Amino acid sequence: MTRFVSSRMRKKVMKGVSWTAQRSFIRPNNQIPLAALCTKPQRVHIVSIKKQRSTDQSSVIPSCLRSPELAQLEAALFVAREPLPIRRLAKLARLSDGTRARALLRELNTFFDDSGSAFRIEHLAGGFQLVTRTQFGPWIRRTIDYSTENRLSNAAMETLSIIAYRQPVTRAEVEAIRGVGAEEMLRQLLDRDLVAVGGRSDDLGRPNFYVTSRYFLRVFGLGRIEELPTIGLESTGNVAQTSGN
Repeated sequence: MTRFVSSRMRKKVMKGVSWTAQRSFIRPNNQIPLAALCTKPQRVHIVSIKKQRSTDQSSVIPSCLRSPELAQLEAALFVAREPLPIRRLAKLARLSDGTRARALLRELNTFFDDSGSAFRIEHLAGGFQLVTRTQFGPWIRRTIDYSTENRLSNAAMETLSIIAYRQPVTRAEVEAIRGVGAEEMLRQLLDRDLVAVGGRSDDLGRPNFYVTSRYFLRVFGLGRIEELPTIGLESTGNVAQTSGN
């Protein structure tokens, strides 16, 4: 090593570079700590970031998980085209009984509410159905092309209201309350499945009794007919009694 340094020094001196200058140029490089040249701490830092991200994701994923029973119930509600009775729903979802189905329905509705979902399970027409929330109604009506033919006229709405609150009711009773003929309005309501024949009266000629249908409950978002809002029917009752006399 001594011979190597000496020969090297002689070469540098010959070229006009002093050994002192050479040492001052070399020593700072030799004094650089090896830890600064090692990339291992940076890799450890990157790994720690990835672990932190995976921890954050794991805190979100469990809220989206469903048990097999809950997933089966949600799938049965999703494919149903009409409200399903609780026993039918339990059978489709392969649940033990209706009591278990009701408990899972409450759990699923809680999940929808907490997650801000656009859907909710409602009790309609004696069954349960997955529907969109009320606040999305205007947007859905603009998205889906509803024909104007599906809208009821004022006369049809009046006839339907009388049947809903006075059922079972005959055509003569409806006409007495409205003051005009109701044959055409009844025919329209029957064609649209909002009204059904619920039997026959014992009066002369045995006229038909008219009642609201299950589809009526679905359209107006009712679980049963008793959920209709209460209104004063004293005036209509007096008219019906007068027409009977």
